[in-house]
Amino acid sequence: MKNMNQLMKQAKKMQEDLLLAQAALAEQRVEGTAGGGMVKVTLDGHKSIQSVLIDPSVVQPDDVEMLQDLIVAALQDAQQQVDVLTESSMGKYAKGMNVPGLF
Repeated sequence: MKNMNQLMKQAKKMQEDLLLAQAALAEQRVEGTAGGGMVKVTLDGHKSIQSVLIDPSVVQPDDVEMLQDLIVAALQDAQQQVDVLTESSMGKYAKGMNVPGLF
């Protein structure tokens, strides 16, 4: 029974640590760029969009498709950076576990 109590304490500590790590991740910011920095998208560690900056020189009424592509590329860049950030800060909690949707 002593081992079970110790295991429960360890599980509770791990859960608390995980919640703290998730909260810290939410405070992180990453910036994705496209077009040589002409479009910048900032996401938090939970992939919520915080800001979008577009250099006025890329706003061309006759080529809206290019601007749309730049925005998508900047978002994808930022999302990849969040994935790396998440893996580096949260990966230690998932090692050896294969729980879909954990992050």
